[in-house]
Amino acid sequence: MSRFDELAAFAAVVREGSFTRAAAQIGVSQSALSHTIRGLEQRLRVKLLNRTTRSVAPTEAGERLYQTVAPSLSDIDAALDSLGELRDHPAGTVRITATQHAAHTLVWPRLEPVLTRYPDIQVEINADDRFVDIVAERYDIGVRLSADVAKDMIAARMTPDVRLAVVASPNYLAQHGRPAKPQDLTGHLCIGRRLPTHGGLMAWDFMRRGRALSVHVTGRLVFNSGTLILEAALRGHGLACVPLDAAQPHLAAGNLEQVLEDWAAVYPGYHLYYAGRRSSAVLALVVEALKRSGE
Repeated sequence: MSRFDELAAFAAVVREGSFTRAAAQIGVSQSALSHTIRGLEQRLRVKLLNRTTRSVAPTEAGERLYQTVAPSLSDIDAALDSLGELRDHPAGTVRITATQHAAHTLVWPRLEPVLTRYPDIQVEINADDRFVDIVAERYDIGVRLSADVAKDMIAARMTPDVRLAVVASPNYLAQHGRPAKPQDLTGHLCIGRRLPTHGGLMAWDFMRRGRALSVHVTGRLVFNSGTLILEAALRGHGLACVPLDAAQPHLAAGNLEQVLEDWAAVYPGYHLYYAGRRSSAVLALVVEALKRSGE
């Protein structure tokens, strides 16, 4: 294996924090990857990784090596992708991280026509609600609400502002009544959401006539997936706080009803963001497709 491949394999292990995930990412067996890392450590005569049965973490030497080579590997990937611009048709790979809601409702619907038109473009979409450092994890594009976009990124709006809605099934409301104000939620079964970044439960935010209010809700169910939260609400397990556009088809069909409408909070809309140094014709094409309808 070449030194470049060794370093790329090492960087993948550090980035993923796992031999299993790194092996899947670069398309080799876990045993082959372990052999490669051992060979690199023997050649450099220094231990690069601390391994346990549960995790993998870089040593001080490994962290120093990773911080040195990771930006260069990223630049090499960008340079190789840019060669696709010399072909008759745009070609290259674009890796995208987006929240689950954005991946389902924005990213995939807007990219599918592009993939049909340009068969040599490859796209990887990772639906993940945690905050992701796209440079450190070698993504080309991130999609998050505006407040979650790093200030040193190039950003472009994808949607208008996002309005939240508190919803429940008609059966639940018939049995438990309708809350008249946010404080009434403490007497209801609320379907919670655990924040992936720091593990806490998400408070429900409200806004009315310039007055902001956060309520820490409780209930029997907690999910880290908006899709599961909506499904639980549809099946009558409690109140849910979800983006209005996600609930809209179920509201129109009468399967859900909205409550506390005059307290609905509004967040800045979804934005895509990327590091300027990773610019390429393929990246620009994907960015333009994602921006569609977001101006």
